[in-house]
Amino acid sequence: LRKQKGEKSRSNNEKTTVFQSREGEIFRIPALYYNNNEKKLFAFAEKRTTADDATSVALVMSEGTVDIDTKCSCGYRPMNPCAVYEKHTQTLFLFFIYVIGTEGFQIDNHWNKARLWYVTKKSDNKWSEVTEVTDVLPEMKHWSTFAIGPGHGIQTESGRMIVPAYAYTGPENEKAAPHAFCFYSDDYGKTWRCSKMLSEASIECQVAEIYDSKGHSLIYCNARSQGGYRVQAEIDDRGFHAITPVTPLVETGGGCEGSVISFPAQSGEPNTKWLLFCHPTNPKERLDLGVYRNNSPLNSNENCSGAWSKPWVINKGPSGYSDLAYIEDGWFACLMERGEKTEMIFLHKIY
Repeated sequence: LRKQKGEKSRSNNEKTTVFQSREGEIFRIPALYYNNNEKKLFAFAEKRTTADDATSVALVMSEGTVDIDTKCSCGYRPMNPCAVYEKHTQTLFLFFIYVIGTEGFQIDNHWNKARLWYVTKKSDNKWSEVTEVTDVLPEMKHWSTFAIGPGHGIQTESGRMIVPAYAYTGPENEKAAPHAFCFYSDDYGKTWRCSKMLSEASIECQVAEIYDSKGHSLIYCNARSQGGYRVQAEIDDRGFHAITPVTPLVETGGGCEGSVISFPAQSGEPNTKWLLFCHPTNPKERLDLGVYRNNSPLNSNENCSGAWSKPWVINKGPSGYSDLAYIEDGWFACLMERGEKTEMIFLHKIY
């Protein structure tokens, strides 16, 4: 968000409806990616027959349907789109879970029925066949269930690809609890591993790369909680570490997904990034989607816990999940759920 000379701050925005819901065709769970080479935004969502999570039938893209056959898989359905771009091979990865049954049933019965799949696309605009990585990650056998994102993952400057995720774990004689973690790859997406989990209860999450005063990379994580305040953490080779922020971010009611990105500091300082976070601002209900900015994500102790601005509300009224993308030169895009009965996914460009 950038103030222009002679203009009021935050006064410039464009709004476009990308996916419009109607009876029998509901769009939820936005994911957004900006291709800097093509100067193009790619918007994804779940297509459902109702608002119920268990009725997802396909993943859709703003320019068409992602070619994923969902009709021959014994009730399995695609959910939680999460896009991440691999810059060396110029490949867009679209991760998602393929799952049968409800999340609640899996949690209550400690019966993980979720699978981790992805498809890829290069400049020819053709989507690949589905690749599954579930069976090469033995940790999954010990989870009650899991999901990714949703929204977007990142690739760090060093080349590591990161897909944010969370899993419900715990002894079979106890109720499973959710914990955020990441899938990551250091070989351009050929093989994948699991990070250690955040010890605090944490659900849907996103991550962003920032730098300390010595130019060292740090990964910031912002996760949904079960009420109160958002969970904020940093990730290193030892795993996740919760942090105590200078300004806590309020969670909404029983929780809601939120989106976070890092972007070049508008002050022009080299090797410095700021953070942008998007989430409903009402502490009780999913209302009034707001954008928060953090110009100093590292405090004097170099923990990822700098001060967040007050929110700028970009959608008054019923608001849900969202996903942010940095375009360039201070421009951002936000793909959001808005509306109550007639839900739609709406693209909001801001600077």
